Amino acid sequence: MRANIAPGGIFPDYELTDHTKTRHRLSDLQGEDPMILVLSRGHFCPKDHHQHLQLAAFYPQLAAGYTQIVTIATDNVFTINDFRASVGAQWTFLSDVGRKVQRDLDIQEYTDPHNDPMIPHTFVLKPGLVIHTIYNGYWYWGRPSIDDLCRDLREVTREIRPDWDLSAPGLRENWDTGDRAMHYSSKEADLRSRPGESG
Repeated sequence: MRANIAPGGIFPDYELTDHTKTRHRLSDLQGEDPMILVLSRGHFCPKDHHQHLQLAAFYPQLAAGYTQIVTIATDNVFTINDFRASVGAQWTFLSDVGRKVQRDLDIQEYTDPHNDPMIPHTFVLKPGLVIHTIYNGYWYWGRPSIDDLCRDLREVTREIRPDWDLSAPGLRENWDTGDRAMHYSSKEADLRSRPGESG
């Protein structure tokens, strides 16, 4: 892994094609929320299937907690769509069939020249693609458990949401003045009032 890909650093804002053949930048998929980013070996790997089945079961909690999730694999678009469907995932899968991410991050899994995958990693990112935690999943037990992800996301959300504790000094006063910028729930209500728009 490149030396500057470390906690506190910025993950590169790659632009890749998703399972529907639509191009996305990671920053656009993340928005203002925390994000779990999974760099996957791909559809052929049973370890990746087990990890993604757990994440698919966890997904309703991620949605409730305003947390994004993205998977990048070296599969082509057709195969990555099959991978996504086979684990029941509801989030975006990005295809890196050209190995752009693998080469740029220096994470080629050289022990598997036949498939030429990335060494699997899982990242927890703060808004702005700021790296909070990195898990190296070459061995299965190096991958985060759901408990690990809950702990990381609790730490990240506490740090980035000024209204984590509604009893914090000044929050009620801020709300009463009509300035709702410090309250995430007001952004949610604003989006609900404008259907069809995304933030």
